[in-house]
Amino acid sequence: MASVRVEQRNAHLAGAVRLEYLVNREDRLAKAVLTAISNVRRGSGEAREEESTAVQWTLWGRLAENANQYLGKGSHVNIVGRLRNNNYQDKSGVDVYAFSFTADEVDFLDSRAKASERGTVPEDEGWGESSLEPPARRGRSAPGGSGARAKR
Repeated sequence: MASVRVEQRNAHLAGAVRLEYLVNREDRLAKAVLTAISNVRRGSGEAREEESTAVQWTLWGRLAENANQYLGKGSHVNIVGRLRNNNYQDKSGVDVYAFSFTADEVDFLDSRAKASERGTVPEDEGWGESSLEPPARRGRSAPGGSGARAKR
């Protein structure tokens, strides 16, 4: 039986977000895949080590579209989602063990300047030079209702 657990990563993207559209009965659904790398420091003094962990996340719908539009390689993010255990038996009866990570919420943690350096913020996308406020505070609501946080 598959189990679900909430997982959070404070990480940087290892590469560009890969976006594709799946066609269902009524309309198309966005699906994006990104790989986030986080570093953990363990121990103290001379025994202190740093360990890197890479996790491949799947994003759906508007969350996937926002990630594709605003995130790029090196973007700093906080991801909250689900870890699902997808164990099954293949045709020959061999047990196959697999995990999938599905993001429910992504916080874009980069400053406007850092995102602009990477070229991940379009010029015409609400962050105009005449205003210092993000789009959500000027009458347009960002996904999730606050700042640069996107929720599924």
